[in-house]
Amino acid sequence: MAVKHSRVPLIAGNWKMNLDHLQAIATVQKLAWTLKDANHDFDAKGAEVAVFPPFTDLRSVQTLVSADKLDVVYGAQDVSEHDSGAYTGEISGAFLKALECTYVIIGHSERRTLHGETDEQLARKVAAAIRHGLVPVLCVGETAEDLEQHGPSAVPVAQLRAALEGLSGSPEIVVAYEPVWAIGSGQAATPEQAEQVAVKLRETLAELFGQETADATRILYGGSVKANNIASLMREPNVDGALVGGASLDVAEFASIARFQKHVGT
Repeated sequence: MAVKHSRVPLIAGNWKMNLDHLQAIATVQKLAWTLKDANHDFDAKGAEVAVFPPFTDLRSVQTLVSADKLDVVYGAQDVSEHDSGAYTGEISGAFLKALECTYVIIGHSERRTLHGETDEQLARKVAAAIRHGLVPVLCVGETAEDLEQHGPSAVPVAQLRAALEGLSGSPEIVVAYEPVWAIGSGQAATPEQAEQVAVKLRETLAELFGQETADATRILYGGSVKANNIASLMREPNVDGALVGGASLDVAEFASIARFQKHVGT
C-alpha cells in the first residue's frame, strides 16, 4: 500500500444550499485571508483546500479566485449526465469546465435520498464529469440500517463498483466515504471505522484499475468533521482528507480543519 504522503490531502467544503453569490465572495476572501494569516501553520503544498458553492455562486468565485490568485480551488455540487439539450434545470459539465471548476460532487447522500439518484445514473454522471475534464468527488456510504444488515464497507464498496462501471484506464477521481448515520449527527465515525472502509475502497480501486491508480486516488471521510476530530482521522494511512459539510460555512472552523497538520504534528 502506498505511503500516505504520496497523496496530497484534500479538504473540501460542501456549502450545500447556503450562501448567495455576495456571501460567497466574502466567505472565500475571508477563508483565503485566514489561511494566509496563519501561513506558519498552513502549507498550501501540503494540502489542497476546495469549496463547493451553489451553482449561482460559481462565476463570482471564479472571478475572485482568478483575479486574486487565491490558494483555493472550487467545484460544483452536482452535474448533469447530459452534455446539452432539453433538460430544464440541469447543468452540463461543459458549463462547469468553462467556469474553471476543478471538481464536482457526485452521489452525495442527499442527492441519493432526496432525488432518488441511482447507482446507474451516478455512473453516467461520473462519465460525464470525466468527459469534460472535471474530477468527480464520488460519495459512497451506508445508513445505520445498512451497517446493521450488511456490516461495514459492503454498501460503500458496492456503490463504488456500480458508479465506476464502464470506466477504464487510470481515471482521476476522488472517493468520499460519508456514513449517512454520521452526517449532521455531531457524532463522526471513529478513525478506525473510517480507515476500515477506506482500506476496502482502495482494494476495490486496485481490482478495477490497478494498484498504481488505487495508490494515487484520494479517499476522503465525510460526516460531522470538525477541527477537534480531523487530526485523529488524518492519522489513518488511508484517509486522505475530508468532505466537510456544515463546518465549512464557519470560516475559522474550516480553516482550522485545513490546518490539520498543526494538530497531527506532521
